[in-house]
Amino acid sequence: MADIAKYSQGLEKFNQSYAKEAAKELWNFWGLAGFLAAAVFTGNIIPLMIALALEAIYLVVVPNLPAYRQLVNKRYHDKRLAAHTASREGLIKSFTQREREAVEYLRWLKTKIQDNYIKFTGARQLPSNLLALDKSWEDFVDLLDVYRRRKQHLKSINRQSVHNQLSQAFRAMEAATDEKTKRIQQTNVEILKRRIASFDEIERSVKLVEGQLQSIENFFSYLNDEIVTITTPEKFSLLDFEQLSDSIAMTKQMLDATADDVGQLDSYNREMGNLELLPGVK
Repeated sequence: MADIAKYSQGLEKFNQSYAKEAAKELWNFWGLAGFLAAAVFTGNIIPLMIALALEAIYLVVVPNLPAYRQLVNKRYHDKRLAAHTASREGLIKSFTQREREAVEYLRWLKTKIQDNYIKFTGARQLPSNLLALDKSWEDFVDLLDVYRRRKQHLKSINRQSVHNQLSQAFRAMEAATDEKTKRIQQTNVEILKRRIASFDEIERSVKLVEGQLQSIENFFSYLNDEIVTITTPEKFSLLDFEQLSDSIAMTKQMLDATADDVGQLDSYNREMGNLELLPGVK
């Protein structure tokens, strides 16, 4: 019963969203304004009563029309796509000139590959794997952003200072004369060891992302070389896109696994007052 009630609530909310969109339509606004003007002009309330009746029918019928729902869905999709594109372009603008050049070159290469496929094979539309190049290009942008931020993070960390803290904490633990002090210093030693291990993990992730970025660039270049020799769509289908896709997915999974390490480093430094170890603080 709970599932049915939850489904009913979701369906009602879903239908209400279409009704709200229908109410905001420009033609609905001008229709109501026309009846209001007629009521004012004639000094009669009847046009308003007709308007309310027609509005009630309108809000019941129009939001349930399949064609209208498709229109609303398309608007929503276009709006989200525009927001996504604007966000990505804003991210690219924050890159250095060299990074932007790499992104724009890959975007140009992607477009060239897709255009040449249509040109050399005579196909009317792109196959799904070539359409997926758009996603691969976006993955390149995302990975490049992660790469540059993590690399900068490592550069801003004074690793020698952390090693010195570990040595001091270890000596304090060994020199402790009571159990309470020893436990405190032992805890500090373990935390610092984990921090150093986190440095190494982040460093490995940076190298992995760097290799993945090169892999995407090389794959695009490979396609650009191969596409000029392809005369039929069947030959193109033999090219393997799955390996690149799997590689990108593996890299993202690894980055997700190490994301906490970056946050933990900053949080620990703030809590301990080690501001000199925070990125951007000198």
